[in-house]
Amino acid sequence: MTARTEGLPEEGTVAPARGRPDRKLDENALRNLGLVGVLVILVVIGAATRPDLYGNASWVGNNVSTILQQASAIGVVTVGMTFVIIGGGIDLSVGAIIALAGVWSTTLATQSYGAVGMVFTALVVGVAVGLVNGVLISYGRLVPFIATLAMMVSARGLAAQISGKQTQVSANAAINDISTTKLLGLPLLVWILVLVVAAGWVLLNRTTFGRRTVAVGGNPEAARLAGINVKLHTVLLYAISGLCCGLGAIMLTSQATSAQAAMANLYELDAIAAAIIGGTLLSGGRGTIVGALFGVLVFSTITNLFAINNLSTEVQNMVKGGIIVAAVLVQQFRYRSLTNLLKR
Repeated sequence: MTARTEGLPEEGTVAPARGRPDRKLDENALRNLGLVGVLVILVVIGAATRPDLYGNASWVGNNVSTILQQASAIGVVTVGMTFVIIGGGIDLSVGAIIALAGVWSTTLATQSYGAVGMVFTALVVGVAVGLVNGVLISYGRLVPFIATLAMMVSARGLAAQISGKQTQVSANAAINDISTTKLLGLPLLVWILVLVVAAGWVLLNRTTFGRRTVAVGGNPEAARLAGINVKLHTVLLYAISGLCCGLGAIMLTSQATSAQAAMANLYELDAIAAAIIGGTLLSGGRGTIVGALFGVLVFSTITNLFAINNLSTEVQNMVKGGIIVAAVLVQQFRYRSLTNLLKR
């Protein structure tokens, strides 16, 4: 199979017109800098609303660690979601996949094989469900929204069936210790997130697979004519998303020392929102792993800010919804402006 993707732009950006400088890196840097600014604003708001807490250096350090731990599992899932969206898809089933993988890995039969058996089971379940999603979309020609919506319902139903609608307690000390172990002063969960983000960045920006992902999301027909097996590549993208969900299931199980069918509720919305505000184009063909990570940190900080101010979850969800709408509107405006510029 001949793959002529070397000339495709990285990170899914529209190829610049001949004679125009490629400003992709500058745009990504400015976007990430803007997200850092948002984080600073959120910290200022927290300091203004709860000066009694932010005046305590020890509490601030512990709070930063808490935010990073809260961001770890959803951050891993967001990496997989970013790949799917860049490739022109969407995955509404990530929360349900986490629940199914978590429940399956904490059954008594699975726990009898120890920590390795639990981790292996969670990863295999995640990848298997991701492959089913990919096959239904690529070869069954189902719209990604419909296929993953059906999987969301089915996976949660299967998780409830397996668990008997009960919370399954993890009795494995090695799994439970993942959330409490620290390495070089940072929680092990944070290091897992760092490794996944680093691997995702390399895969997207330094490999043929990443260039093909951008090509498939930007123009599937052009990618097919360039020699890319679009159907197989789409299946692999959903498998990556499932793999991230399986790892996320282990991380959440460690934090709660248990798993249930209702775990990771609305994770799909958080992952999609984080990817979008991080610069991933909802229509596909463009996105950044680093930007998605900043998006996760923004939402985790917002959640923490609402918690310390005793504000309701309903208000938090309304704010998140507003952020998503604003991010999509900004994306559309920037994309139209860039398209008009390149036509000149």
